[in-house]
Amino acid sequence: MRKLPPLSALRVFEVAARTSSYVEAGAELGLTHGAVSRQITALETWLGQRLFVRIGRRMVATQAARAFAMEISRSFDRIMVAADACGRPSARRVLRVSAPTTFAMRRLIPRLEHFQATWPDVEINVTTVTIVQEELRRGFDVAIRRGSEAEAWPQHHAVEVLEEYDTVIASPAFLAEHGIRSPQDILDKPLIATETRPRDWADWLNAAGLPHPTGRRQVFDHFFISLQAIGDGFGLGIGAFPLIEREVALGRLSTPFPDIRVPRRGYVALIPFDADKSPALTGFVEWLVAEGKT
Repeated sequence: MRKLPPLSALRVFEVAARTSSYVEAGAELGLTHGAVSRQITALETWLGQRLFVRIGRRMVATQAARAFAMEISRSFDRIMVAADACGRPSARRVLRVSAPTTFAMRRLIPRLEHFQATWPDVEINVTTVTIVQEELRRGFDVAIRRGSEAEAWPQHHAVEVLEEYDTVIASPAFLAEHGIRSPQDILDKPLIATETRPRDWADWLNAAGLPHPTGRRQVFDHFFISLQAIGDGFGLGIGAFPLIEREVALGRLSTPFPDIRVPRRGYVALIPFDADKSPALTGFVEWLVAEGKT
């Protein structure tokens, strides 16, 4: 027999090192704080050295322990891949995806059939969030969020999947009724804004070289609500592309000044470092990247 450390203790150690918290490790693994502590102590006894030091109220892995934890995580990944390859070929896989509501509605769900055509045995379970920068919680295999700064999610591998830009949008009927032909024509028209995208109008007006109007502005709490109001002809709004390109292609929305654009942080796929790197997960992320180029 190979002289291996206790595998259950290794699993607990990997999570505790990643979260820098016995409490969070216990919550993730369904263990009490005491059970986590006992497993760590058992591993420290086996190795003959301390793995964690207390800093404030948190137990933080030593430098050697962090390097050890990364190797353990990679080893678990390799075991998962090997187990998946050895598993039942007909077994149905479930992939849990967390995504912002607008991204899920306008981009992900309409294209999922393309992924399912290649991966018919993978079931995609989509949950949505209304705040794209909200804290990541467990319970997903891959999360889609806006932003490209990997340091914002230190416990996740970030893969850029979609670039984004903003421009003015309105319903065709609204544009015809109000005779909007130049950017200056919007200054006395009702504008629709979104709380979760507070700088949209300011940044676009700056890009267009226009003053900030003081007229009527209707603010909604989420982007998908603003889109509904814009489509219903209540005013002009700022649209995120390519998320809503389908609505433009179908004639539901128009872009009166498509050349005036504001680049935005795009979307990234976030994979926890300890995630099961199954072929289905890898294939899904690769599909997201490919779809982002079309």
